[in-house]
Amino acid sequence: MRRNVKDPLTLGIDLGATKVKTALVDINGHILSENTYPTHPKKVPERVIADILTCIDECLSKARKEAQALGIGIAAQVDFKGVVQHAPNLKWRNLPLKDKLEEKLEIPVVVTNDVRAAAWGEWRYGSGKGVDDLVVLFVGTGIGGGVISGGNIIVGCSNTGGELGHITIVVDGRNCHCPNVGCLEAYAGGWAIAERAQEAVRADAMEGRRLTSLAGGIKKITAATVGQTYHEGDQLANRLMEETGRYLAAGVVSIVNAFNPCLLVLGGGVIEGVPELVNLVEGFVRNRALEAATENLKIVKASLGGDAGVVGAAALAQNRIGETT
Repeated sequence: MRRNVKDPLTLGIDLGATKVKTALVDINGHILSENTYPTHPKKVPERVIADILTCIDECLSKARKEAQALGIGIAAQVDFKGVVQHAPNLKWRNLPLKDKLEEKLEIPVVVTNDVRAAAWGEWRYGSGKGVDDLVVLFVGTGIGGGVISGGNIIVGCSNTGGELGHITIVVDGRNCHCPNVGCLEAYAGGWAIAERAQEAVRADAMEGRRLTSLAGGIKKITAATVGQTYHEGDQLANRLMEETGRYLAAGVVSIVNAFNPCLLVLGGGVIEGVPELVNLVEGFVRNRALEAATENLKIVKASLGGDAGVVGAAALAQNRIGETT
């Protein structure tokens, strides 16, 4: 791909287990074109990389423009060299994704965790724009985020900083998908909401009849099912969401006390589905966090929605341009 410093367009990619989402983004965070392409069901790295390249080609063809660099967010632990150390959904380990993509595309590539990319997007172009001390927390199937302190995103010793979903809120609590128990994600992540809802329905089938009916079976109940019945006024769904709000707030209190942000941005599919959680969390945080930590704190909903990941990845790629020119 030809590089043109006067037209610093970059590509942002959100790589999931079933699809690739690609966007061509300008320096102001505006999406010029986008494309979505399914990933190969076997998830073999070579085939998924081929899917990524196809998705990129289709995205650039729509815009009839070229890109200077690419940023890609993936649900994984990624080291500083762009090696995917562990991507559970794709079953990848120690894959040098950065090197492989740079070899194919001949442009600089940045590989990062998908939630950190989304946090970067909200910081640069979304609800966190212009704030240098903030925390972005995404509550989706899992929970993750990013911490920006003094205008720098915290990456940690081995590039895994921001794993906010795995702070402990209940000692000897529910099993998490990580090696720990009692994690924030194990109570307020989408998979955990579904798990808690299914347990509640099994304990009282009559109370859970609306959830079961809407989902088409107890095992099919998801966080989205709970969110929908919550807005219908279902008693069980209301209780589950109030509990979720309290669990989420318990984690946020620790985050606010630890990092003292000026702004906390809440986003992700669970928040999009039940935005009332933002006010519920704020009420608990105001009452339970240190007064000094909440004195200047604002809590807001994320504004970029499903575009945060690609926009943030593209913004990270913009930084890479400056390093290589």
